[in-house]
Amino acid sequence: MTILRVGLVGLGEVAQSIHLPVLRDQRDRWRVAGVFDLSRKLMDLCTAQNPGAVAFPSAEALIASPDVDVVFVLSSDETHAPLVKAAIAARKHVLLEKPACLTVREIDELIALAQGYDRTIFVGYMRRYAGAYLAAKAELPRFEDITHVRIFDLISEGRHFLSKSQTILYPDDVDPEALRRGAAARLALIREVVGEDAPDDLVRAYRGLTALSSHHISAMRGLLGEPKGVVAAHRTNGGANTAILFDYGHFIANYDAVVDDLGVFDAMIEVRSNVKRVRIVYDTPYIRSLPTRLEVTEATPAGPVNRTLGPIYADAFSNELTSFHGHIGAGTKPLTDLEDSRRDLALMAAAIERMRARHP
Repeated sequence: MTILRVGLVGLGEVAQSIHLPVLRDQRDRWRVAGVFDLSRKLMDLCTAQNPGAVAFPSAEALIASPDVDVVFVLSSDETHAPLVKAAIAARKHVLLEKPACLTVREIDELIALAQGYDRTIFVGYMRRYAGAYLAAKAELPRFEDITHVRIFDLISEGRHFLSKSQTILYPDDVDPEALRRGAAARLALIREVVGEDAPDDLVRAYRGLTALSSHHISAMRGLLGEPKGVVAAHRTNGGANTAILFDYGHFIANYDAVVDDLGVFDAMIEVRSNVKRVRIVYDTPYIRSLPTRLEVTEATPAGPVNRTLGPIYADAFSNELTSFHGHIGAGTKPLTDLEDSRRDLALMAAAIERMRARHP
């Protein structure tokens, strides 16, 4: 099996808690060759943990290096498009953490640039690679028999779980001016979608859609196909909570997202017909290898019968990277590519339009 040399741009929570440990576990597929972050402390930590890895002076230098085969773009969302453009120019394979971009405009530019590109660009929607999600596809009712879909993201931020399970370095040596520029660039991109005059709660709602809800919007589409559009969307609690109704013609997919500080993770997709219910249950991804579960309930003459597949301990991130490596080796197109991610961004923009229409 070919061992590919990986360069990581961005060494924050997810890189430290997930990507770097999985890369080390899959040492028959990957070797960490280089890292870059705005924090020197983070680069020192990661090179110490990954012998042979080089700390690069810039993201551009890492991407251009002949010693890097694959670039993991794990940095802040506003940097994604320019970094992917640089990676395409350098003819690298790319793992791009979600959201692929913050605007449809950006991703359209990347799609145009990647036409005929002979390397793999893979967007990291790990929930679509979870064992329970993969098993659910064989259990779903026929599309024409589906009567309703419920999707929940009732969760707390990763810090609530990481602080009790791992030691994560949150650096204090990043230039404040660099942080200010990044925040300004991020807000400018968000305002392209929500409007220059949008209130703060609408900005926060879109930030939540791209950062959190993109996972389940992508998973919904992977299971059910493309919705006809957004029937309604609403935000409450300063934009931290959102509710969206997706139109599938003869049924509605009802999505709810709630982010709080309770420190509880409750994520689920449920697909129902008149005689069957299929439910995918996710645990927090911030603690590796917590199980997913698939619950199936079917009507019988004797009453409802329940089956549970799981707990399934196969790690969704590990499955994701195994799939990525396979696509690189075979030269095949991943399900979670730029075109696929564009559909998510278009649906999120449509949800924002519904929110604006409800509260101009």
